[in-house]
Amino acid sequence: MDLQQEFNLDPDIAYLNHAAVAPWPLRASEAVMRFARENAGRGAQHYPQWIEVENRLRRHLGNLLNAPSPDDIALVKNTSEALSFVAGGLAWQSGDEIIISDQEFPSNRIVWEALADQGVVVRSVSLDGNDPEGDLVNAFNDRTRLLAISSVQYGTGFRVDLTRLGAACRKAGVLFCVDAIQSLGAIPMDVQRDCIDFTMADGHKWLLGPEGLGVFYVRPDLREQLRLTEFGWHMVEKRSDFKQTDWTPSGTATRFECGSPNMLAAHALEASVGLLLEYGLENVQRTIEAKVDSLAGRLQGIDGVEILSDLSPERRSGILTFRIQGQDSESLYQRLMADRVVCASRGGGVRWSPHCHTSDASLALAVERLENLLR
Repeated sequence: MDLQQEFNLDPDIAYLNHAAVAPWPLRASEAVMRFARENAGRGAQHYPQWIEVENRLRRHLGNLLNAPSPDDIALVKNTSEALSFVAGGLAWQSGDEIIISDQEFPSNRIVWEALADQGVVVRSVSLDGNDPEGDLVNAFNDRTRLLAISSVQYGTGFRVDLTRLGAACRKAGVLFCVDAIQSLGAIPMDVQRDCIDFTMADGHKWLLGPEGLGVFYVRPDLREQLRLTEFGWHMVEKRSDFKQTDWTPSGTATRFECGSPNMLAAHALEASVGLLLEYGLENVQRTIEAKVDSLAGRLQGIDGVEILSDLSPERRSGILTFRIQGQDSESLYQRLMADRVVCASRGGGVRWSPHCHTSDASLALAVERLENLLR
């Protein structure tokens, strides 16, 4: 597969910002245009076909996660909403503890801190030690109820060992919640192997889709243990029976989808995720790693560069964060953006995040423009 044919980025832009908001592949934009033309010309005449697109998207996302069934997949607005379903759905007792890391994006911190009025304690564990997984697990005690961790940290791209953490949680009877927004679509994931109870991700980063649509997985035997916090016509068992007066929540993960779906975004995300599955997630990961290696090698040839990301095989991701001695990172980021190197200021440095489709020419252009700014 020639991925370059799927993307139509301006060649004057070096796009290294997939850890923030990704460009769509052509097949996603074409799917949206077809949907828009059909809607404009025929309205919802073919709504059942739209539902089939949504169902294919569930299957695609289930395959990405190795979920037991597409019935375990809910389509949500974003990662924060899914995290809120977990935080608001579990029955907490005063004194319960939640373990997080000290590098979490606010979405995976605020939602747990908001439980303070129920007496829930949030404990933050540093990932800077020689054995961060061991440090997280050693923080467990008889009050620990849940470990909430990002699979890949947004600042420097630090990747945790989900398999080890999941096994430790299962052994200790601790629920395991994984914010996968910085890995899903870039690194293969297996919720069954890794004993993951809850996981969630938005579609607009490594999944190459639009904002406003994400995925929420709940382990099947835990589904009914989450108290529902949103209600509407779509989350019931017999959603097509609008006259029913006695209703029950859906037995599938659609119980977390209270109302009408985001069909526009579903058409785009179904196409984007289909592309990743067609290319193969193992190929995606290998290609991204090669591009990160290429960038790191080029950067290390520049005086004063310090790579902040851990590039060891077990820790690496699609994120490469660096700083340069004598340079203010925020100012450098702003100058790079002005020079059409699309990136981010994160993790104490400049964050670059290529995807599998990023051309070698874009990598070279980004480094060339960086070097020109330093002259």
